[in-house]
Amino acid sequence: MTKKPQKILIIKPSAMGDIVHSLPVLSAVHKTYPDAEISWLVRTDFAALLEGHPYLSEVILFDRKYLGTAWKNPKAFGALLSLIMGLRKEKFDLIIDLQGLFRTASLSWLSGCKARFGPRSGREFSHIFYNKTIKQDQDSIHVVDYYLKIAAAAGIAGEVEFVLPRNTEADESLKSVLADSGVSEKGYAVLIAGSAHADKYWPTERFAAIADKVAERFGLSVIAVGTAGERLLGEEIKDKAKVEVKNLSGRTGVPMLISILRGARLVISNDTGPGHIAAALKVPLVMIFGRSNPARVAPYHLPQCIAAVETDSRGDSINNFEDKYDIRHITVDEVFDKACAQLQ
Repeated sequence: MTKKPQKILIIKPSAMGDIVHSLPVLSAVHKTYPDAEISWLVRTDFAALLEGHPYLSEVILFDRKYLGTAWKNPKAFGALLSLIMGLRKEKFDLIIDLQGLFRTASLSWLSGCKARFGPRSGREFSHIFYNKTIKQDQDSIHVVDYYLKIAAAAGIAGEVEFVLPRNTEADESLKSVLADSGVSEKGYAVLIAGSAHADKYWPTERFAAIADKVAERFGLSVIAVGTAGERLLGEEIKDKAKVEVKNLSGRTGVPMLISILRGARLVISNDTGPGHIAAALKVPLVMIFGRSNPARVAPYHLPQCIAAVETDSRGDSINNFEDKYDIRHITVDEVFDKACAQLQ
């Protein structure tokens, strides 16, 4: 770019783990253009991940489900037009779309911005809306590297840095929640047994066995977290464990979740958004992988956190559905050994 951009938009509406993987782009944009105003277009249900972020000037809400009804709902159509007009009014100098879908790419084009960067591998013909598309190659198999490569094409560079906003109100509320649950602020492990896909669930009886082991070896209290829809998983772990497991699933919003994970001594997680938050916070973590390829989405440059079959030899496929990669092949001892190596 010939002129320093003054207003920059990052588009990455979802999902939780993908947004976390995009945070290094935000850091790089801020370091490259420290005086620029940076905005982020994000789905309403993930906005709390970014609100109050020190590098952001604005969080622009994108209600995908509601706006998706614009073709039949006049009010939703009006809201979509309002969003588009709002984007045009911002007069962005640079847009980096990390989502690569028709709806995000077309919004970048409709914004009127003249410099629009996105993935060449984008779906739904999204590439036609960008000025510049960037190919994923063998040097950018990991999604973090690919996102940074897209940013680099726009002249943005910087060391990889994951920054999550700190919510002091959530930190204070956490003290009360832990006290009410009889959990020490300085000595708890967190179990994350859910995921967006059921075939990414490590069996709950193994989470229960891990709860028993970390409580016995390290004297840690054990907390299960997740969405309200995953509360049953927490109850199953609670019923199967010999030690007491506090099930906070469905009781924590995103700011509270971040606070819980930031204070944890250990996190054991499936490949899911909250686990990636723990990785970004550099908390001792074991993330358990089944079909999803660790080379693409594992905690970035944290091999000690990965429990998987063939971590580095799956190629560049996003998923591997062969039976040998079934998550049930990961044993309790493998996960516990990974945890011990970090805690000791």
